[in-house]
Amino acid sequence: MTDGPSGPTPSNSHSGDSKRRWREGQTTFQRVYDVITGTSDYTSASDIADAADCSADGARDALSQLVEMGVAERREGRPATYRRNDSYFRWKRIEDLATNNSAAELRDRIEDLLAEDEDFQDRFDAPDPDAVSPETFETSDHDEIHDSWEALTRWRTVRRDLQLLQQAAHRAERGGDANDAASV
Repeated sequence: MTDGPSGPTPSNSHSGDSKRRWREGQTTFQRVYDVITGTSDYTSASDIADAADCSADGARDALSQLVEMGVAERREGRPATYRRNDSYFRWKRIEDLATNNSAAELRDRIEDLLAEDEDFQDRFDAPDPDAVSPETFETSDHDEIHDSWEALTRWRTVRRDLQLLQQAAHRAERGGDANDAASV
């Protein structure tokens, strides 16, 4: 609080200061990028502009570039709507894993996850998380139900990570071969 002419007045809020610093520290394109990466549902350019603290025209220009880059998807309509392109972010994650890890390191991580996956199959007597019987949750013990749900969530994460790591390992192996051939 600060003292104003008629007594104490509230000082700027932290969220207002943060938004101001965010706006001042980034270009319109960067702010729209930040907003679209968190947008999983199709959203209008004007709503994205509001969230990015910019004009609708500025948001449309940035969104056009992001669609062209593959970062965002556009759905035609009146108005056109946009959302992040999950395929782009999956590809980017695979590229990052392949670039920052050797194929051997990725294969080691894959082996660890395969062992964890096998443990879950044994625990739930099912080939995958979606095949777990609903009877697994027919107990009155809250802690047991909670533990089972957490285990299923972890199992789904293991399965997703396995797919990403396997693709990254293939990419790292191809990248290594290409780099070796290029340096000869």
